[in-house]
Amino acid sequence: MRVLHGVWSGGTLTIWAEGEAHADRPPGVHPFAAGLPDLRDLVDSLGIDPSSPAATEPTLFLPGGAEAPARSDSTDTTPSEPRPWRVPALELSPADADLLLCALANPSSVALGPALAHLGAVHAFAERLVGAGCVLPDLVGAPPRARWRPAPSDTAEEHLAALSATLPPAATAHLTVRDRADADRLCVLAPLELLTDAVARRLSTGRGRPSETEDVPPSPEARLAAALTGSRTRVDEETAAALRGPLREWRSRVRGAGRARLLFVLREPEPEGPRHGPRPWTLEFWVRSTTDPGLRLPLEQVWSGEGGAWLPEDVASTALADLRRAARHYPALGRVLGALAPDRLTMDTLGAQDFVGAHAARLAAAGFSVVLPEWSGRDGLGLRMTVDEPPKRRGRGGVSPSDLVDVSFEALLNGPENEAPLTGEELAELAELARLKRSLVRVRGRWMEVDPESVASALELMRRSGRGRMRRDEALRTAIGVAETAPLPVTDVVADGPLGALLDGGAKAEPRPMGTPAGFEGSLRPYQDRGASWLRFLGELGLGAVLADDMGLGKTVQLLALLTDERADGPAPGPTLLVCPVSLVGNWRREAERFAPGLRVHVQHGPDRPSGNALARIVGHCDLVVTTYGVVARDAEELSGMPWHRVVCDEAQALKNHDTRQARAVRSLPAATRIALTGTPVENNLGELWSVMEFANPGLLGTSADFQRTVADRAEAEGGEGEGTDLVRRLTGPFVLRRLKTDRSIIADLPDKHQMRTWCTLTPEQASLYKAVVEEMGERMAEADEKERKGLVLATMSRLKQICNHPAQFLGDGSALAGRSGKLERLESILGEAVAEGDKALCFTQYARWGERLTPYLRSRLGVPVLWLHGGTARADRERMTERFQTMAGPAVFLLSLKAAGTGLNLTAANHVVHVDRWWNPAVENQATDRAFRIGQRRDVQVRKMVCVGTVEERVDEMIERKSALADGAVTTGEQWLSGLSVEDLREVVRLAPEAVAG
Repeated sequence: MRVLHGVWSGGTLTIWAEGEAHADRPPGVHPFAAGLPDLRDLVDSLGIDPSSPAATEPTLFLPGGAEAPARSDSTDTTPSEPRPWRVPALELSPADADLLLCALANPSSVALGPALAHLGAVHAFAERLVGAGCVLPDLVGAPPRARWRPAPSDTAEEHLAALSATLPPAATAHLTVRDRADADRLCVLAPLELLTDAVARRLSTGRGRPSETEDVPPSPEARLAAALTGSRTRVDEETAAALRGPLREWRSRVRGAGRARLLFVLREPEPEGPRHGPRPWTLEFWVRSTTDPGLRLPLEQVWSGEGGAWLPEDVASTALADLRRAARHYPALGRVLGALAPDRLTMDTLGAQDFVGAHAARLAAAGFSVVLPEWSGRDGLGLRMTVDEPPKRRGRGGVSPSDLVDVSFEALLNGPENEAPLTGEELAELAELARLKRSLVRVRGRWMEVDPESVASALELMRRSGRGRMRRDEALRTAIGVAETAPLPVTDVVADGPLGALLDGGAKAEPRPMGTPAGFEGSLRPYQDRGASWLRFLGELGLGAVLADDMGLGKTVQLLALLTDERADGPAPGPTLLVCPVSLVGNWRREAERFAPGLRVHVQHGPDRPSGNALARIVGHCDLVVTTYGVVARDAEELSGMPWHRVVCDEAQALKNHDTRQARAVRSLPAATRIALTGTPVENNLGELWSVMEFANPGLLGTSADFQRTVADRAEAEGGEGEGTDLVRRLTGPFVLRRLKTDRSIIADLPDKHQMRTWCTLTPEQASLYKAVVEEMGERMAEADEKERKGLVLATMSRLKQICNHPAQFLGDGSALAGRSGKLERLESILGEAVAEGDKALCFTQYARWGERLTPYLRSRLGVPVLWLHGGTARADRERMTERFQTMAGPAVFLLSLKAAGTGLNLTAANHVVHVDRWWNPAVENQATDRAFRIGQRRDVQVRKMVCVGTVEERVDEMIERKSALADGAVTTGEQWLSGLSVEDLREVVRLAPEAVAG
């Protein structure tokens, strides 16, 4: 099927077709574009006179390769630079464009390109306006012409804004880079104006094409009516003079006033010709809609009568008033106030520099809109940093971050020209401009804004040959842009050795393979080998690492392989201190015995743990010392005096609150290198990522406050997609390695995880309690202050969730459980089916007391072992229950407290996971689920999240799903965000929908 494309160019629709490839096309001509004969046949088949459209050959900028542009139906999403291609095309007048788009609105054998499809939507909008009578007659241009125009309304402007927001890139393929900044007007407003006129004329004549020969009526009104229905749009001056006043009054009543404000647009000078001197900068005056900023028009067109239909009738007087007011903030505007129709202000480079540096901000502060060139606010110069590594030291000490490296700098232009450093002559010219305090300069034919002081500092660096020595860690921080060593941004880095591999991303892709170390019992999976090699690589640089692999991918195994590898060729460089939650101490001891039996391991935990000289002797003869966060917080001073080669934090999200006593204690431990192990580097916000990175590489991301202000707030406001998120990845990417179990390129033999919601209904008793709590909350909210309101919100949420579980949990009266909860009945059914199949299941709840009641109830109803683990379970009992569940034959249920069992447990004997009640943080639920969905699991895992329909659980589930769409580091922030809801939002969240009650 052929694909028909079209773009709106000026006052016509330019169409071309995409078909089979033509091998005989000259260079630069689109090889897939249909020839003019085929295109005319296609137009004829759609009911357009093929001789009417004029032939043309526009140049379109289309993505693809150097040999040919990409086809419309290509599934390749690889970004590519648009290239110019000439296409055989036809130009259709607005009247013919109207007929063509009418024909294309019906199913046909022609597929539409995205730009033409978008124009079809614009045309459909024009037909709606005409059909609803939302059009006004007007006179435009000189000599005057009659035209139907869209009449403004709030709904019309909303639709117009939507059309502008959905404008596809293909619709601007014919525009220059400069014109694309005005794409809304050229590609949406302009076609809407002319298509509205064409549709109104077609419908008023009742024919497919208006007649070109009609008698001229005698009266001005009749002559205007004729000009609005026929193809002759010209109106004589007498008619125009007689009708301008009445038309103006009519439009004023419809449009209202105060809908346009002044806009200033600064334009760069055109390139200088060989016989011309410097050309001026231009500050253009535009007007824009106050209700839809996308609607804007040059004041030059307003004076000529070509204004948009959305403009108020008094736009001329308000624009002049705005100019006079703006002149108080920018006095240079006084030069044009005496002109009859001022539309622009010209200035030299110093004037433009003054405008960009001072007056633009003043105008913006005064309420005017100002549009500056794209380079504005960005330094146009950068540095290429070259780092020469010294030969690697011999011995077991590895590479130290305090080693000195040779560093040199060269000045570059930011952008595509940055391959060639600036020459001596260019630097000398910049030096003179810096001396004159010029901030607006032109280098290599391109304007840019620079900081004269930074340029002067950079030039001073160049005079010293741009060379020096600095510590390795300082060089690294300079290269990634988090140090103030360089006077200009470092935009290119050239480095060899491990540091070069780190900075260009090769550290993750091609580390020096480790293989399975001698003395390691078992085989490393390929991704585990790469991960352990990456840890070794950063350790050799003296840099910290965050191994953030998905839970269950074997972070423990990768660290043990690293420790074993260090002992393969002789004594290890020193002991490693591993800090973990108390629940994981036994797991680390057993895993070390299993995979690395040659390691000398000591557990520093319990009331009888050694101290003083006894501890020092033990540490001196150990490879791995395992301790807990609590012990580090209590014994920080003593542990800080030990000669640790490495400090490792397992479940490093325990450091997420960087101001806590245990986080400060862990960071105080001195070591040559550090490793953070975590499956969730961010649970709630990007501040947690900073805290983990501050442990691994102290000072790398600056202070917490600076990181939050300059990086985190920006990324979180973008919803995880944008320049802020890109900056986070650039700053942390070299030091964070994260792989997911769902990535088949990482692990192909892990079974699938099927996640589903299990919808439950409330019993009448639950519904009655629920309504009572909601009504009580409404009464108390009306009397509460802001502080009391937040506490009331959280308390009410918890009460409603308890009711959704069971009335007995909410009432706390020890009453019977059977037959009173829709959720409990559904849970029995799910577990009963699993037990009947001989399977094992995990059930998670956030309420320990509910778990205590649920355990004996399920045990009696299901007739199988039901184990119960919570935060108060002793470590020995915890390990005993885990071993029993993993090894017992037959079906069983393991009921677990969500937070107590969210980490450190390997429960792959289960292939069913049920979340009885929802937790606000998806990361916590995922941690719990991954007790079963991890390496060692041989069957598909069924994950069910129980949600009571029509209740707070369903509303919060919807919100959590939207929050989960954010990138890592922008997930929902626990329960705190709920307290910030408005009263109206709160009522919507907790309202009890009719469908919540069964039957």
